[in-house]
This record gives sequence, C-alpha cells and structure tokens, in this order.
Amino acid sequence: MRLTLFGAHGGTGLHLTRQALAADHTVVAVTRRPAEFPVSDPRLTVVGADVNDPEAVAGAVDGADAVLSALGVPFTRRPVTIYSRGTANIVAGMRRHGVERIVVISSVSTDPHPHAEAGFLMNRVIQPLVTATIGRTTYADMRRMEADLRATTLDWTVVRPAGLYNADRVTAYRLEEDRTDGFRTSRADLAAAVLAQLDTSEWVRRNVVVTTSDGAPTLLQLMFGEALR
Repeated sequence: MRLTLFGAHGGTGLHLTRQALAADHTVVAVTRRPAEFPVSDPRLTVVGADVNDPEAVAGAVDGADAVLSALGVPFTRRPVTIYSRGTANIVAGMRRHGVERIVVISSVSTDPHPHAEAGFLMNRVIQPLVTATIGRTTYADMRRMEADLRATTLDWTVVRPAGLYNADRVTAYRLEEDRTDGFRTSRADLAAAVLAQLDTSEWVRRNVVVTTSDGAPTLLQLMFGEALR
C-alpha cells in the first residue's frame, strides 16, 4: 500500500514511518526538514512540504492509497491551527486525487474525563490544569479537526492516545471507543494502532482510544520523562 504520512518527523511519525516500511508499505514522508530526516529505505520518499501549503499537500497526496496524519506542535498559549487547517488541506488534496482513507491522531484530552486508572492527582489536578492552560489551544484545534472530519464523506478514523511516552516495542495495547480508563500510551503502540486501521473497517468514521498497560510508567515517571523532552 502507498501511504502519505504527514508529521513524519515527530516522535510518533518516526515510529509510523519505520513500522510502515517494516510492513512492506511504500511511504511518502512529509516533513519541513527533509534533509534531516533520519530514516532511509528504497520504499521511502521524503518530501519537503508545509502542511499549510495546499498545493504542496495535494502533490504529496497524489497517488496515495491512504493518508496518515501525525501532525503535532508543542503546547502554547497562542492560537493553534495546524490540526484543523492542515487537515483541511489534506482533505482537499484527497478529494482532488480521489483518495478516501485517512487516519489522524488526536488526543483523549479533546474529551476530558476522569480516568479510573489515573488516580486523584491526574484526574483532579494535572488534567484540569493542562486542558485549561497550556493545552487549551491545542485541544481546541484538535476538536475543530475532529468536527471537520465528521462533516466529510471520507473513510476517516480518529485515533486518540492518552499521555504519551517513549518505548522500544509494541505491546498488546487496548482499543476503546471515545473514552478510556487508561491514561498512558506509548508512541510505539500509538503508531501500531494507527497502522492497523489500514487492515480493518471496524473503526471507520469512529473515534478510537489507544492505551498501553504493559510496561507503562507510573504517573511520576511519565511526567518526568515528558518534562525532559
């Protein structure tokens, strides 16, 4: 399968690139820094493009069997538009070239709720603080992206991870619709869950949450590890 991957240079995007190549897919990896892309393979094409450029996006989508989006930006209090505007450009490119399948990464924090496995500190302090302050503009734009996708006729799937951390291997991750009791997701598992959507119609036009339990860090380890990033 020929895949176009946006956000290929990010933490999850690199996992997705490597896993897709390992699964014998052909990958068009879209990044603003093509000369710095750390993966090479005969089935990999690295394209330098900005997701805010509709023509460049359409060119990258041309010939794809499916599109994957791992777009992401650091938290900021400033307005964020990369998810909604970038995905709108991707959707326009897909329509131009007759591509129907898209899988995008969002977040469980677009629908904040208590997580049974998280405990008081996460549910009552950290999550409300992050979603109301440094993550507010990010999650607002993710919600716009999700709403825009729901309004299309495309075969879309929104994959929502919980708190992200790095891990070397894919585990027996858990999938649930819309919400979850878990609060941790490894980037390796997230990439695997995104890639797995290409082989099933179960989650087409639905939101699916992916969480990791096997080998997942404690809350303090999660916070410390992401703070170092």
